[in-house]
Amino acid sequence: MKFGILINEGPFTHQAADTAYQFAKAAVAAGHEIFRVFFYHDGVNVASDLAVPPQDDRNVTDNWVKLAEANNIDMVVCIAAAQRRGLLDANEAQRQGKRADNIAPVFRISGLGQLVEAGIECDRLVTFGD
Repeated sequence: MKFGILINEGPFTHQAADTAYQFAKAAVAAGHEIFRVFFYHDGVNVASDLAVPPQDDRNVTDNWVKLAEANNIDMVVCIAAAQRRGLLDANEAQRQGKRADNIAPVFRISGLGQLVEAGIECDRLVTFGD
């Protein structure tokens, strides 16, 4: 089965990003494909390369990066939600005249069309968070 995943909640304010990660990890282990993970609303904060959780806490961003790299998962961050929250990739930072970018490796910024495409291409689109 081919899954698309939508994450709407931030990594440290809600369990959604962790639960989605565990779901994706289990799905891959069971032989399913994760076509795309789309980060929307506060879920875009998962993509921050600047978050430094305490050593004894989970690192949600690193977990997603490792899973995506190991399984060639497309990780898309909503451009409008990201810009509102100060998350930029190198292209957007330059385009907006900002001094730096802060999106972690494997994540890319794009629009809602990527979410629509995931809904069309996948057998199931699973949503985590409100």
